[in-house]
Amino acid sequence: MEQIMNYIKPELLILAPVLYLLGAGLKKAQAFADKYIPLALGAAGVLLAVVWVLATTDMTGYKDALQAVFVALTQGILAAGCSVYANQLVKQSGKDE
Repeated sequence: MEQIMNYIKPELLILAPVLYLLGAGLKKAQAFADKYIPLALGAAGVLLAVVWVLATTDMTGYKDALQAVFVALTQGILAAGCSVYANQLVKQSGKDE
């Protein structure tokens, strides 16, 4: 987990707990089948990362735009992955084996 955290920008680390709470809310509300919650969290993570990238980046050309797309996609997916991983840690720690 620590290795993955090294790849997420410090400003976007807040996305992991936000997405974790969003996933818990989706599960409790039964808005999605459980198997689709990670996909919804990935989409939400990318969307929130896009908002952050657009708000903090001055784009002067197509290379900057492509870099912004790459950063938003990778950061959003990594943050969603961390939230799903954290959820699994909580679930697995409660099991008796």
